[in-house]
Amino acid sequence: MIRAMVVDDDALVRLGLTDLLDSDDTIEVIAQATDGLHAIEQATAHRIDVALVDVRMSRMDGITATRRLRALPHPPKVITLTTFDLDEYVYDALAAGADGFLLKDTDPAEILRAVHLVAAGSAMLHPTAARRLIDRYHHAGQPQATAARARLEHLTPREGDVLALLARGDTNADIATRLNMRESTVKAHVSRILSVLEVTNRVQAALLARDAGLT
Repeated sequence: MIRAMVVDDDALVRLGLTDLLDSDDTIEVIAQATDGLHAIEQATAHRIDVALVDVRMSRMDGITATRRLRALPHPPKVITLTTFDLDEYVYDALAAGADGFLLKDTDPAEILRAVHLVAAGSAMLHPTAARRLIDRYHHAGQPQATAARARLEHLTPREGDVLALLARGDTNADIATRLNMRESTVKAHVSRILSVLEVTNRVQAALLARDAGLT
């Protein structure tokens, strides 16, 4: 069972998302929060697997909340919610540790799919939207690019192949198919990649790959 939390300052949005998640027999909404500070309190009191977090909220915004949620002893995975396709705050949320982002008008089936993917350790990044977002708001300077390339040098060639596909938004299953590998082997490669690059999730690994010019 996936234990979820919905974080949004709009009561109707919280209600709608909660009803949607509860319609899936494998997802249970453990908590709701009205802003980022409330989300930290709820995640401290309950064991949360996946949190759906709005970006713009009072008291504590979704970006700060994401960073603090990911710093908890038992950090939940975070999916950032936003109204705007190219909102610079979404990039900031991903850099803070979010495992993906969704638009609030995303098809309900895709929202459920995102929760399952993120709970399983994958990232939910719509390939086109993700590239546009990162390309627009993430421009690595030469020192940053040099530092990123130095970190990637510690990866094996095969791990580099996996990272390149991961940075495109491919799932573990996609990568396994493209590289003719077992999915379990891909998971092992991804785990080592995150460790070697000293990042907390696939999204941050993808950003580092883009810094290095890998994609």
